[in-house]
Amino acid sequence: MIRRVLKELKEHAPFTVTGAFTGIFFMLIFRKLPARISYTIFYTLHPIHIVLSALVTASMYEFCKCSRARKECNIWILLFIGYTGSVGIATLSDSLIPYLGEWLLRMPGKEAHIGFIEKWWLINPLAIIGIAIAYWRPSTKFPHFGHVLLSTWASLFHIMMARPDNLSWISYGVIFLFLFMAVWLPCCISDIVFPLLFVKEELRQGKDMK
Repeated sequence: MIRRVLKELKEHAPFTVTGAFTGIFFMLIFRKLPARISYTIFYTLHPIHIVLSALVTASMYEFCKCSRARKECNIWILLFIGYTGSVGIATLSDSLIPYLGEWLLRMPGKEAHIGFIEKWWLINPLAIIGIAIAYWRPSTKFPHFGHVLLSTWASLFHIMMARPDNLSWISYGVIFLFLFMAVWLPCCISDIVFPLLFVKEELRQGKDMK
């Protein structure tokens, strides 16, 4: 498991760096964007991220356990894995880690926007929809690609809500670091490590050989 995690982190690092660079680029282009528009964009990207994250996280469990041993598939465990791995870790990625960066840089509008509380009527049903899709048509390829980019941009617009009118180049460097960390470790944990914790070793190996 440790070797696989390290392998996945290594493979995802270049793409996550690219995503963080796109975030800084957008921040420079839209530096005058009003906070209310950043809020709207955040609550467009974050819900989509939730759906993709629930789909990928639940699909990993589905592929490893349910597809190979359908009789062992527990729908309640699938719901727990998909919901916790998407809503819990996506909140860490999109909201809490960016908020930590906002706090560190003493941004005037800093606030942790917790989607499953602020907009519970939107976020929670979307997580269930992602899990349902994973149950009937599991997929981990393209959705994970979209998951990483969406998480980067959701984190970015969370920061954009709090940013002051002017930022130093040092601040941009700190934001780049937080955009990278907000996506790199949480996304790999959500999509790969977390669901595999509930799968027997022989089924993990079977998935690796697939």
